[in-house]
Amino acid sequence: MSTQQAAPGRSSTTLVLVTLFFGVFVMGCAELLVVGVLDLIAADLDVSVSAAGGLVTAFALGIAIGGPVLTMLTMKLNKRTVLVGALVVFIVANLVLVLASHYALFLAARFVAGAVEGLFIGVAFVAGMAIVPPERVGRAIALIISGVTVSAAVGVPLGTLASQGFGWRGSFTGIIVLCVLALVATMVLVPSVAGSERDASADAGQAKYAFAPRVLFMLTVNIVVFTSLYTALTYIVPFLQNVTGITGALVSAFLLAYGVATAVGSFGGGRFADKSASGTLIVGTAGTAVALLVLYFVGSIPVLVALVMLLWGVLAMSMAPSLQLRVVTLAGPGGRVASSLPASAVNIGIAAGSAAGGVAISGFGPSAPIITASAIAVVGVLLAWATSYLKPPVIEKTAEPAA
Repeated sequence: MSTQQAAPGRSSTTLVLVTLFFGVFVMGCAELLVVGVLDLIAADLDVSVSAAGGLVTAFALGIAIGGPVLTMLTMKLNKRTVLVGALVVFIVANLVLVLASHYALFLAARFVAGAVEGLFIGVAFVAGMAIVPPERVGRAIALIISGVTVSAAVGVPLGTLASQGFGWRGSFTGIIVLCVLALVATMVLVPSVAGSERDASADAGQAKYAFAPRVLFMLTVNIVVFTSLYTALTYIVPFLQNVTGITGALVSAFLLAYGVATAVGSFGGGRFADKSASGTLIVGTAGTAVALLVLYFVGSIPVLVALVMLLWGVLAMSMAPSLQLRVVTLAGPGGRVASSLPASAVNIGIAAGSAAGGVAISGFGPSAPIITASAIAVVGVLLAWATSYLKPPVIEKTAEPAA
């Protein structure tokens, strides 16, 4: 089992967690920035916008497939070394985007960037949990995972705006600079957290726990929660424009407010995860289902839409720390491998949600993704309730032979 070399003090612990948060934040900006500059990339590479959208898919597949594989392959390495290595590869992958102009090379670079982001996030959770007492694990997870939500709320809008003045390559150059800062901070501030020193059979045993039915069931909740979220969120702009009747900068203001709400929910959700992760998921899924239903019915009233979107954002992302904590806890000895699995489940949910929302809006109009997302969230309530009965594995210690 991994052990840290020295337990940092409270202030040092906070600094380490902020460093891990910053690394996740920068990677999240790089992941999501493409969405805001697809038209610019498509024009630059002389491909269609739908083909440029493949860069989003490639990144998601990198996280979903490459993240868990790399996590298993690097289990025995020192966690600080893995974090540093992931950042170095991420920097190189984004340099390819800035310097190259071949579409196939772009796809490969995005897949690699996604894989090392999945690795970084999973290992960041392990390193973060290793330096805090058990009663603060949920809050540590919340701070780290908030890097993703804050990147969506702040980093992506700012990066997209910068692209208008400096081009999309200029925005990614800025991402590279931030990655270098994250790399330096990780090398200086993150303590040494030793890797696992087990043999191959023990590694297989960890995989057995990480992919146990109870963990896979819990991952299903992850998928459903984010399927619901992205069924509505992917097509929220057409809803705001065609149903609510707002356009231009006001749409950006609504999205920014929603993004800030998700960040608040993610930060605050850590405390609820520490108290009752299972209860948080039940309340969060139920609240999300109701919020989306209300949004469907008040869609033509801008003030109410803004208020409901704030509530929706807080509720949706308040579940993120609990989802991560439950998966790692239910995996028991396989927690290190399982730590990267929620990121894979999230990306499966994103892909499924965008597809479901696309079918809904094509067949039934701009309000359809909202009500579809609410129905999916109801399924999430049932799954969250069912998984609340799942318990971590009981590991029996081998008895010592008598003298």
